[in-house]
Amino acid sequence: MWDVDKEESRCVVASRLERYERSYRALAEELAAELATIGFISPGSVVSRYTSCGKPGCRCQADPPQRHGPYYQWSRAIAGKTVSRRLNKNQAELYQAWIANRKRLDAIITQMEKISADAGEILLRHHRVNHP
Repeated sequence: MWDVDKEESRCVVASRLERYERSYRALAEELAAELATIGFISPGSVVSRYTSCGKPGCRCQADPPQRHGPYYQWSRAIAGKTVSRRLNKNQAELYQAWIANRKRLDAIITQMEKISADAGEILLRHHRVNHP
């Protein structure tokens, strides 16, 4: 009788394990589908700046000052050094979208890593029990 109970227990565990695995695979597939929609990505950041030129009589020297700009700049690190590029407004909007896509990509990858770790924990624990 003990062997029958043990066998039933294994079937219940295997059934639960299959449900978990299907659930984790479905989540991973949803995230993989999201990855396919991301588009272009870019590291870095975009800032807009207003500057003063220092010429006497210029509007940027008035009270209150009316600074020049906005001037857009994209910056990122390459080999440990900051590299910047000036952009027009349309280019800045593109880079902002690409940077947002990069952040979304990073978030999806983080979720996929967590799902994989959780699934791996369950699958490996079950494998260890059944194959000591």
